[in-house]
Amino acid sequence: MIVNIASSLMLIAPWPLLVVGLLVGIHADKRVRWVKTLSEGANWFAILCSVAATVLYLMTVQHSHTYVSVHMPWKLGSFAVRTLVNPLTLIMLLLVSFMGMIVSRFSASYMVGDVHEGSFHKWLSLTVGAFLALLATDNIWGFLVLFVAASMFLHELLIFYRDRPLAVVFARKKYLFSRIADVSLLTAFVLIARTTGRSGFSGIALWMQAWHGTLPASLQIATGLIVFSAFLKSGMFPLQGWLVQVMEAPTQISALLHAGLIYTGAFLLLRVSSMITHVSWAWSVLIIAGLLSAFLSSLMMMTETNIKESLAYSTSAQLGFMLMECGMGLYSVAVLHIVAHSVYKAHAFMSSGSVVDNYRGPIVNKLKIKQTLGRAELAILASAVVTFGVALAFGIDLQKQPTLLTIGVIVAIATAQLLLQSLNKSGVGAGILLSRVAVLSIVVCVAYFGLHTFVTYILGTSVPGATVQADRIPIWLLALIGAAFLSLFHIQQLLPRLQKSPFWQFIYVALYNGLYVDLIFSHMAFLHAPKAGKRLDATSHPQVQSSQESRYESPSDTQPVSRH
Repeated sequence: MIVNIASSLMLIAPWPLLVVGLLVGIHADKRVRWVKTLSEGANWFAILCSVAATVLYLMTVQHSHTYVSVHMPWKLGSFAVRTLVNPLTLIMLLLVSFMGMIVSRFSASYMVGDVHEGSFHKWLSLTVGAFLALLATDNIWGFLVLFVAASMFLHELLIFYRDRPLAVVFARKKYLFSRIADVSLLTAFVLIARTTGRSGFSGIALWMQAWHGTLPASLQIATGLIVFSAFLKSGMFPLQGWLVQVMEAPTQISALLHAGLIYTGAFLLLRVSSMITHVSWAWSVLIIAGLLSAFLSSLMMMTETNIKESLAYSTSAQLGFMLMECGMGLYSVAVLHIVAHSVYKAHAFMSSGSVVDNYRGPIVNKLKIKQTLGRAELAILASAVVTFGVALAFGIDLQKQPTLLTIGVIVAIATAQLLLQSLNKSGVGAGILLSRVAVLSIVVCVAYFGLHTFVTYILGTSVPGATVQADRIPIWLLALIGAAFLSLFHIQQLLPRLQKSPFWQFIYVALYNGLYVDLIFSHMAFLHAPKAGKRLDATSHPQVQSSQESRYESPSDTQPVSRH
């Protein structure tokens, strides 16, 4: 009985949101009050259902439940209304429903007075509802339908201000990438269903667990197509341009995208993680591509002057990091990363205006800042001692788990960044600041490894364990990861000095312009843009023209100009 109730709560959680969008949302701009009130209520209902389902799950075990099933031809299995009740699903449901509620509350006041306020709440309800249903489903065909639907609804939010040419054009770029991802995923699911005879994620996972040896070629191709689809949905380098550019939608939509919907690709990988563990070249691609995206997007973020676009580059880097973690077999770490990044990024976007206001006022800094490489190395050494000491205290065997050793190096670099901020300062209060930061660094390490242990225990068998892929990852690849993050740390410290060199000024300009790799995709978007009197392309509209040209007046000019 409890099993059925938990499953039913997951099934009905998205439906009030979908009903508000599909039925109440008709002529939404003429009934703003109703749409806004019911949309907010539906978001509250969704989060209450998610919490209740989680509580009930604690009294049961992982399971799936089928409500309706329709047989499909050509050995494609069945299209089913089927929910999967497991820790991964519930964590994501809680996260997205919480974000949906926060964005809905924020929008209730932010959008007041807008001509299309009702339509905004309509599309917001449909987007969140479709994504919640996608998280709950255990059927690959239901997942595919909702995968497409959530993307289409989000597109309406991204082009909410249709009178802004750049908003429409850059959202169209995302639209094109998403349709390619849809076709890729459809092809992968056809191959999976015809090869395994299964059309449920839980059934596919059981089939994979029983399989020994190399997977058939059809499933290896399917795995590659799924990885490709995840790349397209995640804004990975060199396809990160749209993620940075779709910033002319309302601020809370940027928050919803970067704190929830952008994880569609990562969630897809988590759902089929049992397949990825069987295909070594697939997780090698995830590691290399994820590392490249994290490294380059981090460098681009250092040069960015627009706060929202800087946050977007941060998201691209973090998504690369998450996909790299999936490639390393650290699926529980990836889930923890998703939760932490989601909460942080939602707050960062919705408070971005306040940050700008703070920087408009005078800043009084009583501490003098002096950066040296010696202090940077000291910070890394001290952080490494603390990080690995805490890891050993939590019983993590770093010799048997080389992937966790690599993650430990990254955590040490992160805490070194925190510690270095206090080491570089001198003057009154510097000693007190250093002691406080040292304690904070220890707290951060304890929190990270403590949460990692907790999440690994909570997820249980819903994702593969950390040791499944660990022994098969080449040591050189793990060393490359550590070297890349060490390089980022040192580049950040040397950046003020490097800018004085003509060569590094050239590199700085290239990074500031995203290494120019997005130009071809932007050109494709302009070619497919709708006509509005005069053709909109990179040479006819002054705003678009300025966005496509170099954002520096000359390679020797280190003062960036606005992209728009």
